[in-house]
Amino acid sequence: MSIFSIFLSIMSLFSIFGGSHAPTYPTDTIQDKEGNDIQFTFFKHASFAIKIGERHIYNDPVKEYADYARLPKADLVLVTHSHYDHLDRAAIDDVTTHKSKIVCDATSAEVFDGEAVVMSPGIKAQPWDGLIVEAVAAYNTTEGHTDFHPKAREDCGYVLELESGLRIYIAGDTEPTPEMKALKDIDVAFIPVNQPYTMTVDQAVEAVKAIRPKIFYPYHYGEVDEVTDIERLKKELEGVTDVRVFPME
Repeated sequence: MSIFSIFLSIMSLFSIFGGSHAPTYPTDTIQDKEGNDIQFTFFKHASFAIKIGERHIYNDPVKEYADYARLPKADLVLVTHSHYDHLDRAAIDDVTTHKSKIVCDATSAEVFDGEAVVMSPGIKAQPWDGLIVEAVAAYNTTEGHTDFHPKAREDCGYVLELESGLRIYIAGDTEPTPEMKALKDIDVAFIPVNQPYTMTVDQAVEAVKAIRPKIFYPYHYGEVDEVTDIERLKKELEGVTDVRVFPME
């Protein structure tokens, strides 16, 4: 066998087993109010990405859920709170460079040692021209569940407002709250649906009917004993919003 043939064989094996190509995950693309593409990439649980033009935003990256070292580098990382399934410094290190921006809640701040913009509910940040990030309170309200995400800890959800006016709401770990229900003009909503830690199907329906997003992505479901009835969720929101379900379990 010639050296050239050996080289081709090695390259074929390299390709079969992944090589340097980025891994692929489910995606969905929408258009903003000016017709520009916004792409969502779904990893697992609460981990997903948003691509706006050539900029990449990662929400709650966790190394177990995606091969972040082989994904495009982050322009912005959002961390909603300090639980292990939302805050993973190793995943953040894999996907960031010294130019990447990090926005996090106060309880996560010590992990970043001054590197991040620390948010509490009601605070706004502007990572770059054309994007405003506003923190929204995220907490449990059901008796017996409030210790999971206590209001006093000031965990965060985020509203991302693009230059075009498109508003994306990432709820974080929360149940329906007055702060959530007061949100206006939400175009896209990511709302968690798994008890006992976040919402029941009924609560998710309540939340969606309160804020009326044009598109609703259920997320943070699965990985608990109580299986989320996604089909019932879709049925109860027929005519209310466009429910788009991607595998996040």
